[in-house]
Amino acid sequence: MRSLTAGAAKKKSAKTSTGSVQLPIVCDADTLRSLVRKKAVRVVDVRKTDDYNQEHIPTAVSLPLARVLENDTPEKIVTILEELGISDKTPVVVYDDTFGALAARVAWTFQYVGHANTALLEMTFKQWKELGLETEKQARTFPKVKHSLNINKEIYADASYVETVKSLPGKLLVDSRERLNFLTEHIPGAKNIPYTMVGSNGSILRKAEELKRFIENRGIKDNYEIITYCGSVGTLSGLTYYALKLAGFQNVKLYPKSFKEWKALGKPKEEFKDAAYWDLSAE
Repeated sequence: MRSLTAGAAKKKSAKTSTGSVQLPIVCDADTLRSLVRKKAVRVVDVRKTDDYNQEHIPTAVSLPLARVLENDTPEKIVTILEELGISDKTPVVVYDDTFGALAARVAWTFQYVGHANTALLEMTFKQWKELGLETEKQARTFPKVKHSLNINKEIYADASYVETVKSLPGKLLVDSRERLNFLTEHIPGAKNIPYTMVGSNGSILRKAEELKRFIENRGIKDNYEIITYCGSVGTLSGLTYYALKLAGFQNVKLYPKSFKEWKALGKPKEEFKDAAYWDLSAE
């Protein structure tokens, strides 16, 4: 039997008034296994279809990230939820095999369209297998259900919003790319929290208290409104978004189209042409 490791530090799931489970931001493996046995959760695998077909967590449905990005409007995402058998009340746990970044982008998308009860699995599928936990090969489908659309504007930012608030007091942009990319060019005023700094060996994210200390040491206050972005589609910044939420930062937004769109729109950039590239540490 697996002992609790990273999951022990996470908040426990709680029953809601309707009897369904209210998931924490990050779901530990033991909790997920229990929910799977009770048939009380929808597990979503966002790896490529071929990888899913070879092996996956029991009862998981397949939703490759590419499908989400191709159908990235709220109405189409709700249709996907319905096709996966996810109703408004269904707890959802998302996983990948890419240090949590792909899962984070999909989980954020679900929450953006109104499915708040969505969590990241604390580990990748590879780590799940290394622990000897159950897997299956059977492709899963579930009866189609209805899901409402209730857009959460509080967690979303577009380019015009970023441009409007980027220099205002109490607003902060966080660039999730690696240090060298940040040093080369970034949105003016942004701070750098490389996605590589928010994970740990046994979990896609560090423990909450470690993240809080790490982030505060960079001069980021918990009363800031924080907007995360990365290079293109919001995967790396999605992981940083959840790191900030896990650390207790309440007002966090994701700019999902990120620096790729920002540059394409001809928005201002900050460049360090004489940057000391030897100073690549984010510490």
